[in-house]
Amino acid sequence: MRTYILIAIILCISAFAPQLCSAQTPAQNVEVLDTIYANDQKNVALFFPNPIRQGITGSENFIFTYNREKEQYFGLLQAQPGKESNLLIINNNGSVFSYIVSYKKVLSRLNYFIPLTNAIGNEKPIEDQLTTTKKEEPRFDWSQYYERFCSYLIKRKQRIGRLKKRNDGIVLSVENIVFDKEELYFVIQIENRSSLDYDVNFLNLSINTRKKGKKKSLQSLYQEPHFKYKLPTKIAENKTVRLVYVIPKFSISNERSVILELNENNGERNVRLKISNKYINNPN
Repeated sequence: MRTYILIAIILCISAFAPQLCSAQTPAQNVEVLDTIYANDQKNVALFFPNPIRQGITGSENFIFTYNREKEQYFGLLQAQPGKESNLLIINNNGSVFSYIVSYKKVLSRLNYFIPLTNAIGNEKPIEDQLTTTKKEEPRFDWSQYYERFCSYLIKRKQRIGRLKKRNDGIVLSVENIVFDKEELYFVIQIENRSSLDYDVNFLNLSINTRKKGKKKSLQSLYQEPHFKYKLPTKIAENKTVRLVYVIPKFSISNERSVILELNENNGERNVRLKISNKYINNPN
């Protein structure tokens, strides 16, 4: 009789053992990245639980802007048509967020309020944060940011007005002026409609002030760009080039104007384009 009881107990243990083992095995965490949609017509706002320290997109057709001078809790996402990419956000407390970003012509959502529970991790383990001294943060790569944002502006079909001047088949125009992070981005176009190549000596931007009084004269103050994107040395005949100048933010009064001057190397086909204060003080 005892033999039958032992056999029954063994059979019961054998039947329930796999279930007990599986119940004690922790489920594997599967990382799921949400998709955030954006386009080039509207700003998609992302609000985070802590101020943003760094935001990086994986492709040129996505631009994520945020305040780098004074840390804030939100950033703005825009997109050009193209393949989907990814967006990596790091808060000032080290929390890391990662999302797939995709272009969508019609947006059903413009604001995302992101909780801390959506963080995929921390850039440094908590133990290390408590036991190690704070190290100097790596410097932000401004040149890479300028490259991406300038490329985005050149692709964007946005105009600020009819700012154009020509001389002997050379046409100089300013297509757009954009304000971003205490800087002005001048989107410039140069057309060579002549039958001769055009060698660029310089392309300068300066502020002109007319002195009052009997002897009127002009004072010119050159504005040094922070960054020049795709400035050519030569423009072939019947070709058009587009470039961007990044200038520290400024504003001007009615008595002042901005002069964009294109000068030809060993030639006389020089062009001076005057930009009034209304365009400088009201950028896109």
